[in-house]
Amino acid sequence: MAISTVSWAFLTVSSQVDSLGLINWGLCGSSSSLTLHPPLMWVEPCSLDSCRGIQVQSVAGRDSHRSRSCCTMSVSALSSTRLPGSLSGFLQAAALLGLLLLLLKAAQLYLRRQWLLRALQQFPCPPSHWLLGHSREFQMNQELQQILKWVEKFPRACPHWIGGNKVRVQLYDPDYMKVILGRSDPKSRGSYTFVAPWIGYGLLLLNGQPWFQHRRMLTPAFHYDILKPYVGLMVDSVQIMLDKWEQLVSQDSSLEVFQDISLMTLDTIMKCAFSYQGSVQLDSRNSQSYIQAVGDLNNLVFARVRNIFHQSDTIYRLSPEGRLSHRACQLAHEHTDRVIQQRKAQLQQEGELEKVRKKRRLDFLDVLLFAKMENGSSLSDQDLRAEVDTFMFEGHDTTASGISWIFYALATHPEHQHRCREEIQGLLGDGASITWEHLDQMPYTTMCIKEAMRLYPPVPAISRDLSSPVTFPDGRSLPKGFTVTLSIYGLHHNPNVWPNPEVFDPSRFTPGSARHSHAFLPFSGGARNCIGKQFAMNELKVAVALTLLRFELLPDPTRIPKPTARLVLKSNNGIHLRLRKLQ
Repeated sequence: MAISTVSWAFLTVSSQVDSLGLINWGLCGSSSSLTLHPPLMWVEPCSLDSCRGIQVQSVAGRDSHRSRSCCTMSVSALSSTRLPGSLSGFLQAAALLGLLLLLLKAAQLYLRRQWLLRALQQFPCPPSHWLLGHSREFQMNQELQQILKWVEKFPRACPHWIGGNKVRVQLYDPDYMKVILGRSDPKSRGSYTFVAPWIGYGLLLLNGQPWFQHRRMLTPAFHYDILKPYVGLMVDSVQIMLDKWEQLVSQDSSLEVFQDISLMTLDTIMKCAFSYQGSVQLDSRNSQSYIQAVGDLNNLVFARVRNIFHQSDTIYRLSPEGRLSHRACQLAHEHTDRVIQQRKAQLQQEGELEKVRKKRRLDFLDVLLFAKMENGSSLSDQDLRAEVDTFMFEGHDTTASGISWIFYALATHPEHQHRCREEIQGLLGDGASITWEHLDQMPYTTMCIKEAMRLYPPVPAISRDLSSPVTFPDGRSLPKGFTVTLSIYGLHHNPNVWPNPEVFDPSRFTPGSARHSHAFLPFSGGARNCIGKQFAMNELKVAVALTLLRFELLPDPTRIPKPTARLVLKSNNGIHLRLRKLQ
């Protein structure tokens, strides 16, 4: 367009000048020149002035007897088009369009916030910032303390504003929990989606029919016929950890137990569910890097959920935290890929495949591998690794959290620890090994385990996206599309559900005692409860029984654990205990 404009201007000027008889276009050999200055330098460039910017010289031609006005014309302005002006106009239009889009987005956010406020009129909450929501109240590592304040002030539920137009309704009432867990709402797209690059879409993240298919496929791996022989493998792993602790006791100092317990539970899940030969506790080089990666991902995922600027995948990938998360995911995947390949190699050995096929029940990983081998379309490589990543994490990290906090609860309540030890000694003596049959014969120890998990639930919260409107028993309702967070930590510390909730009282779980069906949810509830809850309870009992037979657990008064919410319940400063070897 700019070139056409200049051409039109040049032809117009040429015709006007020629009409004055100043230019003869047919004469050659002339030295006349005509200069047009750049259009941006002209005064009133839209008006045509035939005398402006034109220089005409008359000279004699080769024929001396004829003198004719002749000139040549050079236009220095031809190379300077109106592009700068056009670019400026384009930028102005782009800025105007950007401003318009910004205003439209602001209007959209404002209208959404107003809609959310109207929908939440029945649910009072503390004042929130129009942009930051409750982020100031929910500072890093302070979420659990804030939830407990809300539990006391706002009965049953309280909206938690994460940003100006993003809100989750925190639930901590058993009636509310029962309603949500009785529905088939999908897992929250927000926080759970952030875990997907790590554990993929396995049983934890799947929804609808795919979840049902995977659940049905994996349930046989947790049949009691499979779980029975696992007890012996659990005993082996716990004894390795206790042997290590016995060497450290003489140092007369406190021990941070979570890391050792985490390595022990990883050792257990590797032997039981993934047919691993050997012990990752004795050769922990690769396993330590996996455990470190899991710890990092716990922190990174939780921090991302709380950061309104990291909700975008693109922005997060470019951030330092995003790069750390990517590296940690790679380390975790290297570990699980190695486990899968090792088991595949074992199955290729002569006789091993047939031996596995003759089993009445298959181990967890074998269920996955045979589902793929017998029906290639039923389980892709991606699905296979997602399930392995999911159970590798859930099978060791949540259990490690549970055992660590149980040990701390018993250390701070020596009278209950002593009673548990007496019960176990009466059942096993001082040296007998625990078996499947013993697990149901330690009622008081089981009561203490449950009370510790009430105070310190391994998974502090879960979330759902409402796929349809919901009405709660008290008449309050929420529309479709809202995210609800089931605060298990808040439920377990709710004084309306548990009198004196901060008191460690195992008698709450006396067999036959009455309580609400959804008052105690360490393994969630409903159709999507933890598929491995029996496996986990068995491991908790084995770890507690064997440890109390060999050690007295004592707290470290200089380093009191500070519970903090992550994907699983952790402590800001670790869980430090003093161990005293029993004679």
